Amino acid sequence: MKFTKMHGAGNDYVYINCFQEQIEHPEELARAVSNRHFGIGSDGLVLICPSKVADFEMKMYNADGSPSEMCGNAIRCVGKYVYDYGLTQKTNITVETLAGIKKLDLILEGEKVVLVKVDMGAPILKASQIPMKVDKEQVIESALKCAHAGHTAMLHEPASNSECLGRFLDNPVKVEEEPVIDYPIQVNGNTFFLTGVSMGNPHAVLFVDDVDAFPIEEVGPHIEGHALFPNRVNTEFVKVINRNCVQMRVWERGSGETFACGTGACAAVVACVLKGLTDEEVTVKLLGGELQIHWDRNKGTVYMTGPAEVIYDGVYRLQNNNNKKEKE
Repeated sequence: MKFTKMHGAGNDYVYINCFQEQIEHPEELARAVSNRHFGIGSDGLVLICPSKVADFEMKMYNADGSPSEMCGNAIRCVGKYVYDYGLTQKTNITVETLAGIKKLDLILEGEKVVLVKVDMGAPILKASQIPMKVDKEQVIESALKCAHAGHTAMLHEPASNSECLGRFLDNPVKVEEEPVIDYPIQVNGNTFFLTGVSMGNPHAVLFVDDVDAFPIEEVGPHIEGHALFPNRVNTEFVKVINRNCVQMRVWERGSGETFACGTGACAAVVACVLKGLTDEEVTVKLLGGELQIHWDRNKGTVYMTGPAEVIYDGVYRLQNNNNKKEKE
């Protein structure tokens, strides 16, 4: 099986051209190739496939074999692959994902793609759609704090505490339709406050004072599998540097800590803007590099711009149903 290993800001995946290859058991293959000791080594597997509704389809699987709706770093690499490997001559393409059809602008240097700008769509902020199983009283309390602090994100217009509370008393069902900002969660005896955002896949954004020293390996798995998130969750640990720059580490659902997460960077900036911590255009510094994120609230969409790079091409062979391999 021919493959290409690529990365976007250090978030590395194994890419298979399914115009040429047929993959029968992608979940098993994802676990095999992702193993960094006995496989190729990656954060997961991406299949580049034909699509009936877009130029291409991206199917992706985490390192544990679980399917993933969307990955911003992976889709940038898909854009580079289809252009650099001659599957298209267009520099504006569409890619079908489980999170919908995404529009990509391919930025060239010479005859190769060096940057990709992705229209990531509108962030999903309703608790029921992220999804999060929130407590009604806690969401009301968070809404009251938000209104008291003068944040307009939850109410879309300034409101007094009584006006805010009245919204929920008039229609309690609306609680699960509200954004979830600074929602408390208990992990190992500690209380963390998270903001929920979906970019087609679920994210929990936590703000910390020291990203480098934060025990992400201890906290990340507990949040990922917390009962608050029925589909598990990706978790971003964010430090605000200034109005236009943040630092972030990420614990990805099904993969553990990775060097970058495109949808996570988008979710982090959305959370920052909701809390009034940054402007709408922000540089996100990750372990593997930087991404430029712009939440254009007038257009109702988030744009992500970042690099995509080929590491190497190879051939992967499975023998006698054992995960033995040869790379050429």
